[in-house]
Amino acid sequence: MRKNYTTTQGDMWDLIAKRLYNDEASLNILLEANQQYADIVVFPAEIVLEVPEYTAPATSMLPPWRR
Repeated sequence: MRKNYTTTQGDMWDLIAKRLYNDEASLNILLEANQQYADIVVFPAEIVLEVPEYTAPATSMLPPWRR
């Protein structure tokens, strides 16, 4: 199920990804779902973006024997 996100003035792809997915690197997921806005770097207010379901992969700095 997809949700929507309405931008505020000054939003950027990485900021939106961090806010929605708690992971800036997931901005590619948002870009793929909203290719019509790919040329926007800093958003104006009131752009409605589609937000696909996404779970960031779990990463750990611990060595394998301590996980």
